[in-house]
Amino acid sequence: MRLALAQGEVARATGDVPIGAVVLDADGVVIGRGRNTREAEADPTGHAEVVALREAARARGEWRLSGCTLVVTLEPCTMCAGAIVLSRVDRLVFGAFDEKAGAVGSLWDVVRDRRLNHRPEVISGVLEAEASAMLLDFFATQR
Repeated sequence: MRLALAQGEVARATGDVPIGAVVLDADGVVIGRGRNTREAEADPTGHAEVVALREAARARGEWRLSGCTLVVTLEPCTMCAGAIVLSRVDRLVFGAFDEKAGAVGSLWDVVRDRRLNHRPEVISGVLEAEASAMLLDFFATQR
C-alpha cells in the first residue's frame, strides 16, 4: 500500500486527484504501477487502477492477470471495479472507502456480484487513515 500511496503523491504533483495503485504478481513483484492521469492526459479513463492494470497486462503479455493482486488507495468506482473483474485479478486491496462512488461495498458491490464470472478476494481498510488523509488534504486545497 505504501507504493500505491507514493503513486498517489505523483498524481497530486500533476494536479490529479491523489489516487495510486500497484499490481503485484503471485511472487509479490510489482508488475504494474498507476496513478490518476485524468487531468494530466485529458483521459476520462485515466484512473489509477486502469493505468496499473494496463501496465501489468503489458508486462505479462496478456490481459488475464490471474494470480495477481491490485492494491489501490481508494475503493474503486464502477468502471474500475468492472476492469478488475474483467482482468481476473485474484485479490483487491484498498485503503479508503468512497461513500459517494465506491463500487466495492460502499455504494455498489460490483466485484462480489454473484452474477459475474469472476469475483476477486477483497481486503479493505489497509492504511485507511493515510489514504484518507491524502485525499482530504488534496480537496482542502481545492476549495
